[in-house]
Amino acid sequence: MKIPVTIAERLILLQNGERIPACKLRHRIIHEMLDNGLLKRQIKGRSKSLIFLSDRQAADSFLKNHYGIANLQHYVEALKSGDITRAEAITVSSDSKLKNTRTFKGFLVTCYNPVPVTINGQPAILNPAAGMFHFIYDFERFTIPPDVTVIGIENPENFSCIERQKHLFEKINPLFISRYPQNQHKDLLKWLKAIPNQYLHFGDFDFAGIGIYVHEYKNHLAGRASFFIPNNIEHFISEFGNRALYDKQEINFDIQSVKEKPLAELIVIIHKYKKGLEQEIFIS
Repeated sequence: MKIPVTIAERLILLQNGERIPACKLRHRIIHEMLDNGLLKRQIKGRSKSLIFLSDRQAADSFLKNHYGIANLQHYVEALKSGDITRAEAITVSSDSKLKNTRTFKGFLVTCYNPVPVTINGQPAILNPAAGMFHFIYDFERFTIPPDVTVIGIENPENFSCIERQKHLFEKINPLFISRYPQNQHKDLLKWLKAIPNQYLHFGDFDFAGIGIYVHEYKNHLAGRASFFIPNNIEHFISEFGNRALYDKQEINFDIQSVKEKPLAELIVIIHKYKKGLEQEIFIS
């Protein structure tokens, strides 16, 4: 059983010789320590009582033997930490599940031309073989050349088949990143905000796809972000667009706030044909 951080902090106060009202120490561990004589109760008046520590050494042994806590201060710091590894959790509480942690952080990247990068201070070359991707774990120390444009791919099939879409990006030096799995998105956004590179969003050409771009990227990256629109997009929407995508989707962004001229023109085309277009159409 995990000891709540508020109770742990009050136990530290008890270790330092303070006496705390019993009403502030309502937890199973307090009852256990009272029953074992490690804590004592001092009656104050008719209804008030104070709790104090009677034997610091015995209390420390109790916490170590029953809860795996060798140091209450370290335990509290670990619970309050925004980032704790499972190894650190075991050190402070003998329990790797002391706090929910994401041990598999990072995101997927791929490319069809080799891209020189630096990770953890060491140079490397991204050049995955067919059927493979790179997974960037240490993304906080992952940098790319300034002339590389980061292209975010919304749908998994487009990401896995990027070689068959290279005709779309002939004038760009690209590195492709995957929006999925979605639980990695916070890592991806954190990395994008930390680098100076341009970001190009390649998603579905409908209101849902534009909404993803606006909320998840444009609002955070501002002028470094733009929405990728292939040549002849009007032809593709008119010929291959899906009416259901237009009819069922709600506009969850402020159209008037869209300042990118190509994106504003795309919205006009979507309204004109009352169709949305999924990006998979461009896998040739």
